[in-house]
Formats: sequence, structure tokens, C-alpha cells
Amino acid sequence: MTDPTTPDISITRRFEVLPDAVFRAWTDPAQFAQWFGTSPTTVEDVAMDVRVGGAWRARMVLGDGTTIAWHGSYTELEPPHRLALTLADRPGDEFELVTVDFDERDGGTEMTFTQSGGHMNAEQYREAEHGWRAFFDDLEATLATAIDAPAG
Repeated sequence: MTDPTTPDISITRRFEVLPDAVFRAWTDPAQFAQWFGTSPTTVEDVAMDVRVGGAWRARMVLGDGTTIAWHGSYTELEPPHRLALTLADRPGDEFELVTVDFDERDGGTEMTFTQSGGHMNAEQYREAEHGWRAFFDDLEATLATAIDAPAG
């Protein structure tokens, strides 16, 4: 769990697929829309220009109809080992920095996620961490579904 005095998030999670599959789930619009958000949230209008300096965006529709317009740009790409991007859910130039490392471990992936920027208070970072952990539960389910899908 995040230290309540430190304004950032750090989460390490293991997935039973290789790094290229997890990296692809972060950079393929269709896969990203499946896990970014938790039910009854839906994610629509995902666009990703996956290159350093390229923009990304996604519109999250909450169960009550409220929408959140996420956007940012890619700052670092080392497929399938590292991804860094900026992230914001409101207009302006106050972006958080998200860095995700994908390390192969024992036939799977250890994903290390960090978010920083100092644009939220400690309570908001705790809430955001809770949200990311739920998203990563959905990411795990998305990756498991891809593994279990019949070939062809």
C-alpha cells in the first residue's frame, strides 16, 4: 500500500503470460477498453498513437452516465519491457506520469506500475491506487480470457 505521506502510487502485480501480452494489453485500444475501468464502467473512443510523443485518449462512462475524458501522451516505449505515459482526466497541463515495467519471471510477467506527479492529495492517491488495483484485477481476467480463447 502507498505510504499516506507520499503522493504517488506503486503497485507490483504478477500475470501468468509473457511481457509482450501484457504490454499489448496496455497499447492495443480494444484490449485496453476491456480492462481500464471496472463494471459497470465502460470505456469508449480509445485512440492510441503508440510512439514517443504520440497521444492517447479514452472516454470512461460510469454506471450513472457520468463521463471521464482521459488523455495524455507516451513519453517512453521499450516494447515489451517498459511503457511510460502522461495521464490526466481534466483539461489543462497537470498530468500525472505513469511508468509500467514488464519483467519476465518464471514464464510470466512481473508488472511494476508507478504513478506520480503531485497533482492530488494523499487521500486522492489512495483512492486512485484502489482504482488501479481493481483495473489490474480486470487486466488479469482479460489476459486469462485471451489465453483460454480457442485458436483459429
